[in-house]
Amino acid sequence: MTTDNLISSILASYKEYGGINLSNTQNFPNRQNVIDVLLEILSLIFPGFRTVEQLDDDNLRYVTGAKINKIIVALTGEIKKAALYLCRQRGLEQSACTQLAEKTTISLMEQIPEIRRKVSLDIQAALRGDPAASSMEEIILSYPGIEAVTVYRIAHELHVNGVPIIPRIMSEYIHGRTGIDIHPGAAIGESFFIDHGTGVVIGETTLIGNKVKLYQGVTLGALSIHQGQRNHKRHPTIEDNVTIYAGATILGGDTVIGHGSIIGGNTWVTKSVPPRSIITIN
Repeated sequence: MTTDNLISSILASYKEYGGINLSNTQNFPNRQNVIDVLLEILSLIFPGFRTVEQLDDDNLRYVTGAKINKIIVALTGEIKKAALYLCRQRGLEQSACTQLAEKTTISLMEQIPEIRRKVSLDIQAALRGDPAASSMEEIILSYPGIEAVTVYRIAHELHVNGVPIIPRIMSEYIHGRTGIDIHPGAAIGESFFIDHGTGVVIGETTLIGNKVKLYQGVTLGALSIHQGQRNHKRHPTIEDNVTIYAGATILGGDTVIGHGSIIGGNTWVTKSVPPRSIITIN
């Protein structure tokens, strides 16, 4: 097959099967653009830790301002694509969707101090919960659980403001990097720590209280799902001060793990347990 014929064959597949995202049309968000802006937001949350730029007292304000402006332009553009796509799908007025993009981006920027407060508490929880951790700086630089939870807190803010698609792009990007899968729709309290982390799954309607600690391989999932259950609570509720050890599986929207409980490794839990329970595989 000649090169011209090969090009024609591939172009024909674009026409027949779809899946093409043209920049000169009202197109879908670009995955790499979303990832790039996410990395910029992370560098705003952890200044000086995630980029090669040199920060000092003299240039910190300038660098921060430039970064905020860059994020606003890039994120507004990608949210606008996602919102317009949703409007076309649902036959909605496009001007309202455009306003959503601008409003939501500014709202996220205004929430950065609050996100940083919550992330600081998550880091302190990691420092308390892991005797191998020597400093907060080590945790920021090297702990996948903190990276995944930080991205979750960013994506969750966009999710609760009605932004389609983009929160999932962010969560799946960090899932690929860390092996930790947190749906942006989950509601997670303060001082949350995932130790080691690989294989952790937290479903969309999960509710997690404060000072909860998970180990690797924990699944907070749903029981068998029917089409009509999509908008119902499908995933468990974990109350405050619960520890869930490696490989535990907790399923079901009606399942509540009472506060102060300990769920042992490799257990399978589909019914609620009262506060201060200790559940083991036996």
